[in-house]
Amino acid sequence: MGNVAEKVEAASTIPQGQEEPKKLKPCCACPETKQARDKCIIENGQENCTDLIKAHKDCMRKMGFNI
Repeated sequence: MGNVAEKVEAASTIPQGQEEPKKLKPCCACPETKQARDKCIIENGQENCTDLIKAHKDCMRKMGFNI
């Protein structure tokens, strides 16, 4: 059996009746900026899409990814 502090910590991290939230995969984060970035790169080339690339990187960082 664990000590009381371990039980209290475990109980406080996940609300009762709820599962631990699933982690978002990088491929699924920021679909709007990803789609715009990809379309621009295909149609115009990477060098002409720096603003959209930056916007997607900023979104990914906001979602907690180390880009």
